[in-house]
Amino acid sequence: MPLKDFILASGSKDRLKLLEQIGYQPKLVDPADIDESRHPHERPLPYVCRMAREKALAAAKKHPNENILAGDTVVTVGLRIIQKSKSAAEQEKVMRLISGRNHKVISAVCLIDKNGRLTERCVSTRIAMKTLNEGEIKSYLESKEWVGVCGYKIDGLLGGYVKNMVGSYSGVVGLPLYETKNLLIGAGIK
Repeated sequence: MPLKDFILASGSKDRLKLLEQIGYQPKLVDPADIDESRHPHERPLPYVCRMAREKALAAAKKHPNENILAGDTVVTVGLRIIQKSKSAAEQEKVMRLISGRNHKVISAVCLIDKNGRLTERCVSTRIAMKTLNEGEIKSYLESKEWVGVCGYKIDGLLGGYVKNMVGSYSGVVGLPLYETKNLLIGAGIK
């Protein structure tokens, strides 16, 4: 696959795989290192959009006059943002929180083109999770699929417990492909 004229400001293997799925391989992958702290009283949607934007801006500073693509994804229950678990005990709390509940996954994508024009899209997906039994929770914890991700990986074991989803599957994995492709085409990257 030929390299496309953009830099991916993300170290996520899932984002890279999703881009390759639609025929886009960046010429460079250079994850942006930013402070991902949430501002006081910041709601989940503005937070996710700001994270994608700040990652793109940080990468654009490092790589001027380049097309920069960045993204961010979070799992939310109400106004609560689920952070990456640092231990199995923390992940068990997450599993119990989403068990039998509706929650959202919000994914944002931001593109800064070579001329410095910034465009972004945010996609919210509603998910209904079945009530998980003790064995299912234990099995998921032992799988270690949750390590390094916020909440869970829908493209793994937990996908079998999703009763209903309204929105973007690829957005839940980590990058809303329809919106991303349109941003790239809009910047002349085909």
